[in-house]
Amino acid sequence: MIKYGFVRVGAAVPEVKVADTEFNTQKIIEIMDKAIENDVYLTVFPELCITGYTCGDLFQQPLLLDMALKSLKKIADKSSGCKNVFIVGLPLMINQQLYNCAAVVQNGKVRGIVPKQYLPNYNEFYEKRWFSEGRNLSDDYVNIFGHDVPCGNNLIFQDELTGELSFGVEICEDLWMPVPPSSFQAKNGAVILCNLSASNEVIGKNEYRRMLVKSQSGRCIAAYVYTSSGVGESTTDLVFGGQALIAENGTILIESRRFARESQLIMQDVDVKRLYYERANISSFSEPDPTVAGRRVVLEPVSFELKELLRKIDKHPFIPADSTECNERCSEIFSIQTAGLAKRLTHTGLKKMVVGISGGLDSTLALLVACQTADMLNLPRKNIIAVTMPGFGTTGRTYENAVNLMKSMDVDLREIDIKAACLQHFHDIGHDPDVYDVTYENVQARERTQILMDIANREGGLVVGTGDLSELALGWSTYNGDHMSMYAVNCGVPKTLVKYLVTWYSENIATGKTASILKSIADTPISPELMPPNENGEIEQKTEDIIGPYELHDFFLYYMIRHRADPGKILYLARIAFKDQYDEKIIKKWLKVFYRRFFSQQFKRSCIPDGPKVGTVSLSPRGDWRMPSDASAALWLSELEDE
Repeated sequence: MIKYGFVRVGAAVPEVKVADTEFNTQKIIEIMDKAIENDVYLTVFPELCITGYTCGDLFQQPLLLDMALKSLKKIADKSSGCKNVFIVGLPLMINQQLYNCAAVVQNGKVRGIVPKQYLPNYNEFYEKRWFSEGRNLSDDYVNIFGHDVPCGNNLIFQDELTGELSFGVEICEDLWMPVPPSSFQAKNGAVILCNLSASNEVIGKNEYRRMLVKSQSGRCIAAYVYTSSGVGESTTDLVFGGQALIAENGTILIESRRFARESQLIMQDVDVKRLYYERANISSFSEPDPTVAGRRVVLEPVSFELKELLRKIDKHPFIPADSTECNERCSEIFSIQTAGLAKRLTHTGLKKMVVGISGGLDSTLALLVACQTADMLNLPRKNIIAVTMPGFGTTGRTYENAVNLMKSMDVDLREIDIKAACLQHFHDIGHDPDVYDVTYENVQARERTQILMDIANREGGLVVGTGDLSELALGWSTYNGDHMSMYAVNCGVPKTLVKYLVTWYSENIATGKTASILKSIADTPISPELMPPNENGEIEQKTEDIIGPYELHDFFLYYMIRHRADPGKILYLARIAFKDQYDEKIIKKWLKVFYRRFFSQQFKRSCIPDGPKVGTVSLSPRGDWRMPSDASAALWLSELEDE
């Protein structure tokens, strides 16, 4: 068994001397020792690493082939007593034909042989001079060291007890084909794809290899472990650089240092459980491919509990760590929001937008999107009716930010104080205005929504909603209050990303006074401002004091929905990500709050307005998330008690 679905894989680039099997085997064994020491379950070595790739006509020498087989025996013997898996490359005679093969070794035995399917025979490559193509091999087994070993390109190696721990193997050129063998292997259940390569260096080729590995891992929803021969393979006209890569579902996790003269072993932890269940959610991926039936090879079960993860767990998974990527992401989000709102306006024939502005993050982002939409449609900014509605909890800071922002954006600024209307409503329903309960709060929220809806009717406009994805997850909105609008532009954007977007806009698009106002808004504590301020006139009701830090809730939301992680795994990952910020007790407390609120508040999500899907996490009841409004959270909370 493997805890939480993480398994450590490695890509090795050993020192090599062409045709020196003794030297090469010793270097392979040294890396094997390191892999075992570091709990690396699966280690992939380069193509023909036992002999070297550039042996040329020496592959026709029986001595070299015999010594390669003896080296394989040494490697297999070295693996005795451990469940770690090693994949090495060697030339192998099968039925009087020589094949470029990968040998899968575990606990003293060769578990399978995979021949290279596609042989390059162009430019600097002459493989067909020495080898036969593996796709023409009809034998299902080959006798090695007195045992019949499964042989073929359709082998799927699978752990005996852990179904999601399975892998397939292809060799170098196979990946460069229009439909690589690994595509069929993935369809037939391989979650980790391995490639033994000997790809020489020319300008730009390394980037193309990265692209191939990255795209194949994404296309196959798999981890991809790729390694290529190092500088010792260089000879005559060719130079090899030893590029090794480990990717997961379209992302490169780690890569080697090219042109290193010493041996390298890169390692990374891949989440096979996440990949396994990600595939289960994609109906087009779910059935095996009938054109290439997979043959399962059962491996001895492993039980690794990684004490520490090698991979970095980001605190803010919705925000890319790379600044360039982050800039592109922010620009794209604004484009998606703007395009969605523009389509709704043109479809309805409406020319005006109505937005409630509180001086907080969400309404600020909605106003920025509305302004960008007006500009796109060549509508005057005055067609945006921005309404600030001071209530019992409005502070001077948020009021000034709201008014100043609306002025700087040159919209139709309107101010409607809701206190008198709310007091009248308290009187009408018999509520004591000195009792600060949920009625006190929700009356204000619903009064504001009623005002916006009525203005929209009167002006022929569309109410632009401001609520975000995090609030939808937690149900942190007033039913039929701020819960409702005519188009919810922020419904796909989590709170941590809302804050980042406002900051990004202030630094990259806004200028002068607008930029400084946006920075002030981003620095303001998050609050619905439905309770009176403190004696200093400052915000008393702080959302994160009540329901917990949004950065934690966004983390929980991401891993629950995007990775389908169970509570124990989310807690485990959160402990790693926030180890310098929150202790386990605090994380567990807010994770329980998250589950309770997420389950109990589904009824609000079941009737939310339309809004643009922005990222891979969406809670729209019409699209990505269909959940019973009365489902119980008992199982999820119970698991947390056992952690």
